Amino acid sequence: MNSSATFSMSPVKASNVIGTKVVNAKDESLGDIKELVIEPRTGRLVYAVVAFGGFLGLGEKLFAIPFGAFAYNVDKNAYVLNVPQERLKDAPGFDAAHWPAMDEKWSRELHVYYDSAPYWE
Repeated sequence: MNSSATFSMSPVKASNVIGTKVVNAKDESLGDIKELVIEPRTGRLVYAVVAFGGFLGLGEKLFAIPFGAFAYNVDKNAYVLNVPQERLKDAPGFDAAHWPAMDEKWSRELHVYYDSAPYWE
């Protein structure tokens, strides 16, 4: 493989991803990335935690979304989540003070919800 092809999209710092907007396929704003979750044994980025709703951070709900469910739009510097807004309204979420355990059962259910292959398989 050509190394220039490998790095046609240079790696980025996590701090540059956090705060990036999330849009749907129609380029409508869904929220922004608040946190990144990494699998500690492999170092693999597995979830982006996205905030939807709320005003000035109040009433904001967080959603862990498998990172593989996003496509990156370079021109708009946005992550595209091709999930209908109606489905997002019913998505499993949490508030900043009560994060889920992120165990295998929770992770499997989350991947099924977003129709994304589990990262560990």
